[in-house]
Amino acid sequence: MGYTTVWKVLEDLMLDMQKKGTPTPPNVVNDLRCAKLMIQISESPEAKGEQAIKADEYLGNVESILLAEAEKTLGTKYVDGWLKQLDEAMAQCETCRPKEQVEDDKFITGVPRDQKWVRVEPYGNLTSERIKEIAKENNLSINIQANGRLVAHGQPDSIKTFLKKMTLEATKK
Repeated sequence: MGYTTVWKVLEDLMLDMQKKGTPTPPNVVNDLRCAKLMIQISESPEAKGEQAIKADEYLGNVESILLAEAEKTLGTKYVDGWLKQLDEAMAQCETCRPKEQVEDDKFITGVPRDQKWVRVEPYGNLTSERIKEIAKENNLSINIQANGRLVAHGQPDSIKTFLKKMTLEATKK
């Protein structure tokens, strides 16, 4: 499916951060385990698209938490290197996923094929309204999901800038 590559990059990021003395929140470890399980289930012949969607949700949560923590403790250059690795892994995912499954993914409905997207969850001082403001500043469109998460989509460079600004906002006291 390709999610395994993304999972491996996130696991490597977590382990590297731990080696550098950055503690890992317990929910990150749990979400990584759940993502791995969902990936394994989704690769079975009897699987439906729901497992892949759940795996993507878990991976998105892990990515946002780890990158925010890495930005705060290890700096922007460190995060940029890992973002590049994640971009490469996600590009593999797009080519590995069956076409019908991409169309079934409800969380990205309405995103043009030529755009990238990121799902974010309000956290701490990052309210839904603040996330929408940051998205508009970066020329991104926002879709609100039923579970309260937001999907921002637009050009890849705008997504990267958006994530950096979100990280800065999240680390403000």
